[in-house]
Amino acid sequence: MTFASRARHWLPIIPLLGLLGLTYWLNQQVQPLAVQAETGPRHDPDASMENFSAIKFDDQGHPRFLMAAKKMLHYPDDDTATLDMPRITTLSQDHPPIHTAARSGTVNNRSDEIFLTGDVEVVREASAGRSELTLQTEHLHLLPNKDWAETADPVVIFDAQMTTHAIGLEMDNKARTLKLLAQVRSIHAPNPQ
Repeated sequence: MTFASRARHWLPIIPLLGLLGLTYWLNQQVQPLAVQAETGPRHDPDASMENFSAIKFDDQGHPRFLMAAKKMLHYPDDDTATLDMPRITTLSQDHPPIHTAARSGTVNNRSDEIFLTGDVEVVREASAGRSELTLQTEHLHLLPNKDWAETADPVVIFDAQMTTHAIGLEMDNKARTLKLLAQVRSIHAPNPQ
């Protein structure tokens, strides 16, 4: 058998192989694009708690912070937690309690920073010689271990004798100071509330 006679037997198969290749190519063209795999971890909660409260103690075993919220969601990808309706109370042996509330909050992965958002209100209870003081803003960054709070947003502060408006604030609870950053204006009159 010569090469020409062998090619004659294979000649009818060559167009069929071409047709098979064309059919495969057309099939690949009409298929939907494959969903690309996600490149990073998803930000989905792995734990949830409702109506929870927690207490952090100081080195001497005294309550230092109380935290409560309507709901908490924990996210494993960045080890953060979100809070619905958080309430935080800072306690001190030497100073009156400070109560902080907001619509929502986020706690970082080391639990040493809390970012509060929406109708944030901070109330320092009255003490000997000082009336109750209330601070209102939309965002507040808390560093509870350092007794520090700050915001770059507008703030309103009022007590029994004065109402103050400002943009930005730094509050050092250890030193018992409030630093107002810009556009400060005060009205010295009893608070109508």
